[in-house]
Amino acid sequence: MQQPLAFRMRPRNLDEVVGQQQLVGEGQIIRRMVLARRLSSMILYGPPGTGKTSIAAAIAGTTKYAFRMLNAATDTKKDLQIVAEEAKMSGTVILLLDEIHRLDKTKQDFLLPHLESGRIVLVGATTENPYMSILPAIRSRTQIFQVFPLTADDIAVAIDRALTDKERGLGEYPVVLEPAARTFLSQVTNGDLRSALNALELAVLSTPETDGHITITQTIIQQCLQRPVIDGDANGDAHYDVISAFQKSIRGSDVDAALHYLARLITIGDLPSILRRLLVIAYEDVGLANPQTASRTLTAIQSAERLGLPEARIPLANAVIDLCMAPKSNTAMVAIDAALADVKGGHAGAIPDDLRDAHYKGAAALGHGVGYKNPHDYPGDWIRQQYLPDTLVGKHYYQANTTGKYEQALAQRLAQIRRAQGGK
Repeated sequence: MQQPLAFRMRPRNLDEVVGQQQLVGEGQIIRRMVLARRLSSMILYGPPGTGKTSIAAAIAGTTKYAFRMLNAATDTKKDLQIVAEEAKMSGTVILLLDEIHRLDKTKQDFLLPHLESGRIVLVGATTENPYMSILPAIRSRTQIFQVFPLTADDIAVAIDRALTDKERGLGEYPVVLEPAARTFLSQVTNGDLRSALNALELAVLSTPETDGHITITQTIIQQCLQRPVIDGDANGDAHYDVISAFQKSIRGSDVDAALHYLARLITIGDLPSILRRLLVIAYEDVGLANPQTASRTLTAIQSAERLGLPEARIPLANAVIDLCMAPKSNTAMVAIDAALADVKGGHAGAIPDDLRDAHYKGAAALGHGVGYKNPHDYPGDWIRQQYLPDTLVGKHYYQANTTGKYEQALAQRLAQIRRAQGGK
């Protein structure tokens, strides 16, 4: 019986690993370990289908060491003994131990001396947080690395490889994967490459050939994945329409509409777009009306990245509701855009001499820094002096809003300063 496509396409070396470049990319820690032949036992933790087994296989393929796979929950101490005997004979064995968080003490006690001798290089794989779920004795003898859900671009690269590889993949089949189907498959599996490849193989093997081609449509992929097809799956107008509606609903403080569009984006697995858009909204739409919202949003984003979907929906919902209900102000964006327009329009002007850099010898002879008044030397840490270029004196970019208490305070302070400067 032929092995599944995801198994056959497992990388043979580090260069074939899809994603996780923070670990296996040029100059990164695992690649450095392999190139230096200084392998250390490690624990890889993260969601299913993100490359934990692939990294272990790639390490073995690159180093040419023997590679064995066991499961901590189902394989026995005797299975570990067989690997240990092989390690004694061959010198080094790379052991991928799946579900390592379920390793019991008997197996652990057997394994520890072999880890310390270096004969067995353990690559433990788990979806659980190792700091909470793995026995300290194992944890202290391993490096711990987190893997993250693959991006849609990572999945797309793997799909293209599988379709063109004639030895291990589907290259012998006359497959035509429609662009919308490719996009849907790369997005909707939530960074799980195994699911994407298995669905692709099922689609190819179950679709009859027509006019010399096996044409795979988005509908066929949806049937193989059993995921709904909704507006926004493709990299076209529909996708950007959902993102646009998402931001505008939050800007308009319609929490129900915002949650609806969030649900659409979650359903298609577009976590990167959600995270980026929420951070933009926090600064663009809420902004100075409630600056603390941006900090809470960033915390929610970091939590969502760590959790991955589907659990990420919980901090995301928290952030969306928070942003919807917060007072709104885009004054910071309007202010910087106005300043940029002047600079790009050639209205920069010369910097006043007293503000110029004066740390070098001869600056005073040029008049640079001469006459500058340090505000900290004056009552209230403020003193009237000119900061804008002569051509822009009296120009106001920032106009405070009063929708939130924080910016109300800014407005009062701003008015006070501008009056003291002699402006309006």
